[in-house]
Amino acid sequence: MPIYEFRCSSCRHKFEKLCQLGETGENLKCPRCGAPKPNKIMSSFRADSADSLRGSRGDSCTTCTSRNCSACR
Repeated sequence: MPIYEFRCSSCRHKFEKLCQLGETGENLKCPRCGAPKPNKIMSSFRADSADSLRGSRGDSCTTCTSRNCSACR
């Protein structure tokens, strides 16, 4: 089941909900103000790669204290 993002049309609160595929939000209520039928919004996603684990210069990583090891390359 995917996680969808919704935004309340009354208080503009943005929240996530684990839903069935195709869920429109018609039966949901805002967890903050209780208003019915929040709007489903487009979500972005992030995918990490091996390169994203390296430091900003590419010569270190966040998994060890060494500045230059085989795990970082």
